[in-house]
Amino acid sequence: MTWFLNKSPTLFERLVEEKKRLELHLGQTGPGSVRTKLLEKLRQVDTATHINEWLSSPGLRAPI
Repeated sequence: MTWFLNKSPTLFERLVEEKKRLELHLGQTGPGSVRTKLLEKLRQVDTATHINEWLSSPGLRAPI
């Protein structure tokens, strides 16, 4: 069985790939509403990355 070798990418890996894709698309887009939406999505992905890092940190403790 080789199913375990084909593991799914982690959330962090998917976010990094999405950020790269958005940055590439952003570099090819001029001013306008499409660029504004790409920048908004890029900020959302960046925020999600930071939240994921925070939730994955070993120092995170449940609230009392």
